[in-house]
Amino acid sequence: MDISSSAQFAADPDRVYAMMTDRAYLEEVCRATEASTYEVSVVGPKTRSTRSLKAPASAAKFTGPELTVVEEVTWGAGEGGGTRTGKVTMTIPGQPVTMNGTMRIAPAGPGTVLSLDGVLKVAIPLLGKKLEESAAPAVMAGFRTHQKVGDRWLAV
Repeated sequence: MDISSSAQFAADPDRVYAMMTDRAYLEEVCRATEASTYEVSVVGPKTRSTRSLKAPASAAKFTGPELTVVEEVTWGAGEGGGTRTGKVTMTIPGQPVTMNGTMRIAPAGPGTVLSLDGVLKVAIPLLGKKLEESAAPAVMAGFRTHQKVGDRWLAV
């Protein structure tokens, strides 16, 4: 299932990239998603967050009450105007769920747009498509958390 979303920030692309690769910012995103536990690492242009979240009701019968989400972003070098593209992978260890795609930071209007484009896949015969449809809102809500946390972060 295709996933696409964006967030707009009132800051230049270099500042948004610095935020997206700041461990304290990523920890704040984990807290805002109500993760019961989380771990964040940043090594150069690569970020990784592992968080335990309450499973969506539609998935809980397969995953149990909580699931662990691992998200990795590997950012490429800056391009003209501060544009940057990152490869995104999201997995749920022990579950046949993956999302692969790209995040992009680019100048837009008076600030910067952060966009996500990816493909969410649940590899379960017959039920996969239905589970993708039920999981997509949770993936999108997780991405939208960047908007809420990022607005506060950049206002400081």
